[in-house]
Formats: sequence, C-alpha cells, structure tokens
Amino acid sequence: MAPASAAPGYQPAAPIEATFHAAGPHPVAKRAGADCCSSTGDVYDIWYPSDLGADQTRHPIIAWGDGTLAHPREYDYLLSHLASWGFVVIAPDLTNTGTGVQMLDGVAYLTQLNSDPASEFYGKLDTGAVGAMGHSQGGLGTLNAAARSNGLVKTAVTLEMPSQGLCTSLPPLIPGQNICDIPTGLISGSVLLVSGTADPAPYSGATGGMQGVYDALPASIPKARAAVINASHNDVQGQPGCTNLGCNDGVDSYLGYLTAWFLDQLRGDAQAHSVFVSGTGEFQHNPRWTEQQSNIE
Repeated sequence: MAPASAAPGYQPAAPIEATFHAAGPHPVAKRAGADCCSSTGDVYDIWYPSDLGADQTRHPIIAWGDGTLAHPREYDYLLSHLASWGFVVIAPDLTNTGTGVQMLDGVAYLTQLNSDPASEFYGKLDTGAVGAMGHSQGGLGTLNAAARSNGLVKTAVTLEMPSQGLCTSLPPLIPGQNICDIPTGLISGSVLLVSGTADPAPYSGATGGMQGVYDALPASIPKARAAVINASHNDVQGQPGCTNLGCNDGVDSYLGYLTAWFLDQLRGDAQAHSVFVSGTGEFQHNPRWTEQQSNIE
C-alpha cells in the first residue's frame, strides 16, 4: 500500500499544517482481519509502516475506536496517513466501541507481538508510547480507555463525540453499561477534543458538550479542543472527493493537526508541539478551525 496522499485541490491554511497534512516518509502496509481476537472475539485491522524498524525506529501505537455501526475500513484514509508518519494503528472490527475495552485489548495484542520473535513487529514497537483515538461512540471509548488504562494511554483524541444530552437520550449503546458517564477525573494523559461545526449533534458548544468535558478534565493534564469549520459528523470518514453519506468536505482538514498531536505527545516533536501552545500556536489561528482552547505551554 502506498502512503496516503493529499486530496487534489485541498490547500492547508498554515505552514505546519501543510507539513503534516502531506504523506509521511513511510510506505504503508495493512493487515485486515488477519489478527484475532479481542476479549469479545473481534478481529483487528492494523495499519503500519512497511519498513518497520528502519534505522532502529521503535514505532508508537495508536488504538482506534469506530463509530456506532462503522468498521475500521471506513477510516482507511486517515489511519493510513498516520501509519505513513510512523505510527502502528490497531482497530478492533467492532461497531460498539464505547467501553474502550477492545481498544485496550488491541494494545495488549500488539505488545504481545512485540515480544514474539516470530512476528514482524518483534522489537519494533514503542509499547511505552500509546495513544487512543476514536470517532463518535469511539470517542467515548477513547476517553473510557484512557481513564481505565492505569496510565498506559498517554494521549487521547476524540472526533465528533455525541453530546452528553444526546448520548444519555439514546437506548443503551452497550447493554448494561453506561458509556456516557466518562470518568474524566481518572485520565492522566493528554486529551484533544475535536468536533465539527456542521455536526447536527456534536460534542461542541458551551453546555453539556465539548466545553463541558474540557472543563471536567483535570487542570493538571495537557488538553486542547477545537471544531473544524463546516465538518459534519462523518467528514472524518471522507476520502478525497467526499463521496460518503453525511460528508461535507472530507477528512483533509483533520490530517495535519491530528498527525501533529500524536507526533508531539508520543514522539516529542518540537515543531508539532509548537502548534498547540496556548495563545501562540498555529492551530489556534487557523481559519479552518474555531472554538480553539488550550492549556499547553
């Protein structure tokens, strides 16, 4: 699989966004449904650099959580892009990811492969640099995974989480478990909250939404939030051309800063870190984003 590439016609609005919006230096490979199993019997899809371990690199891990009724393949463009920048992304093929349990199972599975001399991942993963990211219900799962990981998840990124009001009004997404009640106080790693201004039920706005969960997170952790202008609920699933249902502009506006966030939080990249610094960071002045807030120094 070739590295992800920018959609024709999309022009990033700022220079560091442009750097990380472009495909990274690694060719990308994918294992789809060949790896089994989570604690509930779900197979994994894995995106990874096909030159694993080049120059003695040990690759950080990102656990992905699907939205309700979605599958990992629907996010292929985004997850391939992250792999091109050196991350190994693992996604349980599961349509109810809200507990975060299967996301953590995926990290445990990769950790096992990292210790297996017969695996292509043997000795090539940085199992101390773990992030989590998810869309919609998967955003809830991401925060739940972070809260319950005992510090294993170093950073969490949510995309288009349902508002608290919408979440609690739905029938139980996972029978017998309240995934809407996120134990934010237990989260010790950094958090980035992302929404879209055209999402009909976004985790955005000041009441019971993105602002509320941002404020509920411990003040001691690095955190940021923002909304992509004109992005609807499913833009993050968009390929170039945005042909999927409920997509306005596609995934391109997300690529640069999601990549920068993980490079900062899991690789210590100084240029990527500068993007999110409170008051001065490029992210906070990009005209394609709004509602920016950050406590990062």
